[in-house]
Amino acid sequence: MSQFSFELERFANTVTSMNQRHVSCWRGDVGGLGPVELVVPALEVVPVTERADYEGAMVTGENIPMSSFKALRYGGRPRVAEGKLSVAGQHASFTRKSLRLSRGGRALKIWAVGREYRYREDGNRRHHVLERPESRILMARSSASDPKTISGTAHGSADSVDISLAILLEGVYTRNLSFGGALISAPGRFLDGVSKLS
Repeated sequence: MSQFSFELERFANTVTSMNQRHVSCWRGDVGGLGPVELVVPALEVVPVTERADYEGAMVTGENIPMSSFKALRYGGRPRVAEGKLSVAGQHASFTRKSLRLSRGGRALKIWAVGREYRYREDGNRRHHVLERPESRILMARSSASDPKTISGTAHGSADSVDISLAILLEGVYTRNLSFGGALISAPGRFLDGVSKLS
């Protein structure tokens, strides 16, 4: 594929009872891949017994591999810390160094389906980049917390796996990829570490 752009628009369910969950999804056509959907929270990703604490995000589509992310809830989305990532139905791993000074130093390093990716903030918390040597996808949210639209521009040989992962990460709480966000979340990370010692 060469360069192409896409946009997903937000739809939300109408909560009619206290037992229902507020679910948002972003839908749109992506290049030649047809309709794609990002769902947060993705109830299929989190067992019923864990839904009080955990949140999930999931990407599906007719011609795109399913990807999902599950972690402790923060701000209505799964947070990066201790998350479980699946790309194209396979377990994927990632690391990060939160308190590095540069955006590149704070980037998520992701290993999925035999590929190595980097996902970082680009300019501000509404803009992100997912890249590997052969492709680069620029993502933008219309707002940082609850965007009406999520858009992307793919460059190079970006394929359906790249697109699935780039869209999925827009459903994950990644504020700590910015230096300010990393500082704000440092006390929480410290308390998490202390609680594991006891």
